[in-house]
Amino acid sequence: MKLKKWWVIALIMILPLLFIMGNLKKKTIETAENNLKTINKYKNIKRVALTFDDGPSSECTPRLLDILKKENVKATFFLVGKNIKENEDIVIRMKNEGHLIGNHTFNHSQLTKLGFDEAVEEINTTNAWITNISGYIPEYIRPPFGSFTDELLSETSMSVVMWNVDPLDWKYKNKDIVTDKILKNVKNGDIILMHDIFESSVDAAQTVIKELKKQDYVFVTVDKMNSNKQIIRRDK
Repeated sequence: MKLKKWWVIALIMILPLLFIMGNLKKKTIETAENNLKTINKYKNIKRVALTFDDGPSSECTPRLLDILKKENVKATFFLVGKNIKENEDIVIRMKNEGHLIGNHTFNHSQLTKLGFDEAVEEINTTNAWITNISGYIPEYIRPPFGSFTDELLSETSMSVVMWNVDPLDWKYKNKDIVTDKILKNVKNGDIILMHDIFESSVDAAQTVIKELKKQDYVFVTVDKMNSNKQIIRRDK
């Protein structure tokens, strides 16, 4: 009788423990499955980066920022230093609204045609302007005409951002042509090159955003495009 009594007591004590362990195992499995689903979903997200060169423009950039804000899209802006002086408020707005600000030299100069010191000054002066106005130290540069040297970039410790899709918006200055060229050529992980100094480019950007959203694209800044080979990273 005593032995039977002890077995009953043992079962009473063990059963709740087994129940708890079973629930924990179930929750662990469910958590693992949910994490796997999240990882797979993240991997399958189609990303694209909108980038804009040559601004800020007092005529075009504010309207572009309005569109980006309405559509909840973040973009990357490569600024020309000489265009910043009269447009400090636009630069501050870019920073405050979550866009990434990069360097496009002070005078839109082809760096490989300048002396080394002059080229470094083009970059550093623009960085100083951006930092003094926004408080942000640029880490990315798009060299005008895509022209740069390893020595120059090692000196300035910046990462170079090129592009995958160039609709030649500066050449056509036509919303429909630019939009068509982007939509026909863009694919997952691409960086799109545009210029926020043309009204036609702003119009095209608005249409491109709407159309790519329909295709389930997510818009990110270039610092989120880790696997894109058009970004040449430099160690700080």
